[in-house]
Amino acid sequence: MSDLIEPQEPTQHATPFDWIGGEDKVHALVDRFYDLMDIEPRYRELRAVHGTTLDSARQKLVWFLCGWLGGPQHYTDRFGHPRLRMRHMPFAIGIIERDQWLACMDQAMGDVEVDPALRARLKASFFQTADWMRNSPG
Repeated sequence: MSDLIEPQEPTQHATPFDWIGGEDKVHALVDRFYDLMDIEPRYRELRAVHGTTLDSARQKLVWFLCGWLGGPQHYTDRFGHPRLRMRHMPFAIGIIERDQWLACMDQAMGDVEVDPALRARLKASFFQTADWMRNSPG
């Protein structure tokens, strides 16, 4: 997932991190994502994978996305290489969980008003990674 966005057209932003609006916007996005996961019944299978509390997942996703988008490398500074697939192997991730993760993130991006062009590019990158993360047929 480190090859997030290859420049396809010029933008006025140096990185997707700048384009999204920096760390505050990443926090807002992640908070909305996990809030939706917690309150929306249509994300119940995805929520069930996360255990009783979302606090650790929230913080780690903020740290990860900051670096992945080209900003501060909070996650790798703390934990080293993300090794996403390995770290997610203990959790059953099938098509339902993949699709719910993608829908929840897309809804969160809309709710926090991520620029439509960036949102489209992120959706494509998120799909590739989410599909690669599947480790269960369901």
